Amino acid sequence: MATLRELYPIPDIDPCWSVPQNFEASFDWDYDDGRKQMMHLYQKGKDMQWDALNRIDWGLELDSENPMQLPDEVMGIFHTPYWAKMNKKEQTEFRRNSQAWTMSQFMQGEQAAMICAAKIVQQVPDLDAKFYASTQTMDEARHVEAYKKYLGKLDLAYPMTAPLQELVDQALRDSRWDMTYLAMQVVIEGLALAAFGNLRELSKNDLTQQLNAYVMEDESRHVAFGRLTLKEYYPQLTQAERDEREEFLVEACYLMRDRFEGRELYIDMDLPVDEVIAAQEQTEARKLFRTMLFQRIVPIVRDIGLWSDKIQTAYAKMGVIGFAEIDYEKLSADDEKRAAEFDEINKNRRESYVEEVAALGATAAE
Repeated sequence: MATLRELYPIPDIDPCWSVPQNFEASFDWDYDDGRKQMMHLYQKGKDMQWDALNRIDWGLELDSENPMQLPDEVMGIFHTPYWAKMNKKEQTEFRRNSQAWTMSQFMQGEQAAMICAAKIVQQVPDLDAKFYASTQTMDEARHVEAYKKYLGKLDLAYPMTAPLQELVDQALRDSRWDMTYLAMQVVIEGLALAAFGNLRELSKNDLTQQLNAYVMEDESRHVAFGRLTLKEYYPQLTQAERDEREEFLVEACYLMRDRFEGRELYIDMDLPVDEVIAAQEQTEARKLFRTMLFQRIVPIVRDIGLWSDKIQTAYAKMGVIGFAEIDYEKLSADDEKRAAEFDEINKNRRESYVEEVAALGATAAE
């Protein structure tokens, strides 16, 4: 069986990516009882572990022409003349590649999150945070496993985008533990949650829906972990240190906004990359998508205290400042509720299957 890298339509991708590290591993000799909220989050992380092979119904099929059963309108290119020029066969091939590209970026981001969580385990000074980051490392491994299996069903995958790779590189190389939190727990995972939610709600394919719902249930806890830690830590910094982190945050948000341009996809499909991207970015649908990506990030940034005029001005220019008033706790509760709904659907499906088999057996015995 081919590895996912062998399925990349883009040639000359290295088999691995190595990022030099320069940070101190911290041991906590206090072994105290830990902060109440953090230990509660750790307990929740333990209680909500799940098996990607068993919880997800991998027997569900993917449509060959529209695997996720998404409306074409969600693709940026749909609103440009380039889509209209394609014949049906070309549109089918583009649709399939577009969806594989999207799920590939989710998988690539999850591996980055796994490695960053492992770095946090080593770096963060408090044992209770090390405990939780350990559960997150396992969560991220499960997510990589699940998306890898999904892409195997698609028989197509794409490498990590350049903007995501640049931000992950910065997070891993920085020797300050809080910068890994800020890049991964707040920006990358916050934006990913919005993208996961978009597929969870718009896809009509059961496998796609439940996979993203289950991952979102975990990721909401991960963002809460970053929120809790940084909210306590950032008031201790000097203004100069806070300014540095805000400058990084603005740059990171722009990088992540550009993560979903689809440049690699357009290269593979032999389209005029810059022209297509320029055309799609002018459409109202694309502007709305880029705005909605920040609905999870903005309230967290405000909550952790990085809310200077510089940050607010940047978010106002991006058209996302209004998300500051979103109730993040309500969003997290809804993520858990939606995952439970898919558990119930799978339970009913399994029970129906058992009943059907039993009925067939009874008929045969008569």
